[in-house]
Amino acid sequence: MRFRFIIIILFFFVLYSTLVFNLYKIQIQNGKIYVAKAESQLELSGLLEPVRGNINFTDNRDKRIPAAMNDDFPFIYVVPKELSDGKEAARLLEPIIGKSVSDLEKLFSKKDDPYEPLLAKASDDQVESLKTLALTGVYVQKRPARLYPLKEVGSQIIGFVSDYGSVNGRPIGQYGIERYYNSELFGIPGTISKDVITQSKPGKSINLTIDRNVQSFGQDILAKLVKDYRAKSGSFIVQNPTSGEIIAMGALPTFDPNDYSISGIETYIDPNVQAVYEPGSVFKVVTMSAGIDTGAIASSTTYYDSGEVTLNGRTIRNADLKSHGTLTMTNVLEKSLNTGSVFAQRKTGNAPFLLYLKAFGIENITEVDLPGEISGSLGQLNRVDTRDINFATASFGQGISMTPLQLITAISTIANRGSLMRPYINSEIQPKEIRRVIKAFTADQVSNMMVSAVDKLNLATIKGYEVAGKTGTAYVPDFKRGGYTTNVINTFVGFAPASNPRFTILFKLDEPYGAPYASVTVIPAFKQLAEFLLSYYNVAPDRPTK
Repeated sequence: MRFRFIIIILFFFVLYSTLVFNLYKIQIQNGKIYVAKAESQLELSGLLEPVRGNINFTDNRDKRIPAAMNDDFPFIYVVPKELSDGKEAARLLEPIIGKSVSDLEKLFSKKDDPYEPLLAKASDDQVESLKTLALTGVYVQKRPARLYPLKEVGSQIIGFVSDYGSVNGRPIGQYGIERYYNSELFGIPGTISKDVITQSKPGKSINLTIDRNVQSFGQDILAKLVKDYRAKSGSFIVQNPTSGEIIAMGALPTFDPNDYSISGIETYIDPNVQAVYEPGSVFKVVTMSAGIDTGAIASSTTYYDSGEVTLNGRTIRNADLKSHGTLTMTNVLEKSLNTGSVFAQRKTGNAPFLLYLKAFGIENITEVDLPGEISGSLGQLNRVDTRDINFATASFGQGISMTPLQLITAISTIANRGSLMRPYINSEIQPKEIRRVIKAFTADQVSNMMVSAVDKLNLATIKGYEVAGKTGTAYVPDFKRGGYTTNVINTFVGFAPASNPRFTILFKLDEPYGAPYASVTVIPAFKQLAEFLLSYYNVAPDRPTK
C-alpha cells in the first residue's frame, strides 16, 4: 500500500515537472517566436497597422474627391516552415509573383519567421494561378492597400505608397504628397505588450487645393500638345496668384500609381519642382519689372532698335534677325525683341538688376509642400568678374535657370500687384506673403504691357476679357560641347482677367519636333485652358465687347 502511494506521488511529480518544463520552454525559450507570431497575426488582421489617411482633390464647389484611398486587395504571403520544398515552391511561384527564384528562396529559408509577404496587391489571375498550385504554406487573404481611383490624373503630385511588407511590413510614401506628408497619413501603429493590446490610430487625410476637373482638363490639353508636336515632354501649372495655391499641376510623361512598377523612375519626378530650364523670352517681363521699379525706364521709354547689340565681343540679335527702328518698352514685349530687353537691363544696371532677380526668388526654393524641390540658378551673375554679356543674355532668359514653379510664381507676383506668395498644395495651409518684390504701380504697368503683347499677337485673346501673357522660345543648352543645340523649349505664362486675376497659367513644351515658335504650340493650349477656367469659375468679363 505504501509502495503504491509512493508510485502515485512519483507519477504526479514527473507530470508536474513536465508541465513546468513545457511552460518554461513556451514562455522563456520560445517566447519571442510565439510573440512574433502573435504580432504578425495581429498585423495581418489590421489591429496594429493604422489605416492610412486619404488624399483628396477638390472642385469648384469644395467637394472632396478621393485621389488616394484604401481598398481591400488579395494579399499573398508564405509561412516558410510549412513549405515542404522551398526550391520547388520558388520555381513554381516565380512566374506568378514576379520575383526571381533566388529572391524567393532567400525568403523561404527564414524558417523562424511566422510569415513573409510575397505580393501586396495580387490580381484575380494571380490568385487563381495560386489556387491551381495548391501549395501548402502559401496563403491569400484580403488586406487593405492603396488605391488611386484617378489613375494618371495628378499622379506626380500624389506619388505612391510602396508595396505592403516592403519595409518592416508597413507602407512608405514615395514621391509627391504620399512622401511629403507620410507621417501624418500613416497614423500611429498599435502595440502589443504581453497581453495588453493598444489599438492603432488612423492617419490624417490630406485635402489638397488641386481641382480635379481643372487637373484632368489641363492634362488632356497637355497630352494632345505633346502628341501633336512630337515633343520630348511637357508640363503645365495653374495657380491662384493672390493666395499662391496650386489649382492644377502636371507633366508628361507620367505614370499610373496603381501600377507604378511598370514605369521608369524618371516619370515619378515632377519636373515642375524638380527640374530647371532656361525660360527664354518669357523672362523679359521680369526684366521690365526691375527697370520700371527702379525708375530707370517706363513703359513709354523709347530706344532705337538696330537689330543687334554687341557686348564683350559677342553680338546679340533679335529672333527675327530684323531691325525695327524707334520703339517703346511696350513694343519690346509686343515684338519680343532681345535688343530691347538688353537696353532695359543696361539702363537698370547690373547690381540693381541682380537684386531684383533674387527678390523674385530665382535662387531660392519656393517652399511648396512637395518633396525634392530644387532652386534655380543665376549662373555667372553672382561672380565679381561677371561680364556685361552675361547680364544681357539673362535679360531675355538665357544663361539662367529656374523651375516652372519658380517662373509661374514670379509672374503671379506681377499679377498680385508686386507681392510674392508662397505656393502651396495642402488646403489647410494659410496664404503667406514672402515679400513685396515690386511696387503695385510697377506691377500694373507691366500687366498693361503684357495685355498689349497679347492683343498685338492676337492668339491668346479671349472675347470680353483682358488677358496678360508672354511667350518664350529658348534654345536647349548643349551640355556636352557647350553653347546651344537647335532644339527649343516653348513656354507661355499668362493670367486673367488682367484687371483682377483669378488664375495664372503656365504651359511648357520640351523639344517639339521642328522647333516651332511658342505662338504656334503653347499659346493655343493656354487659351483653351483659360477659356475653360473663366467659364468654370463663372468669372465676370472685364472688357467691353464691341
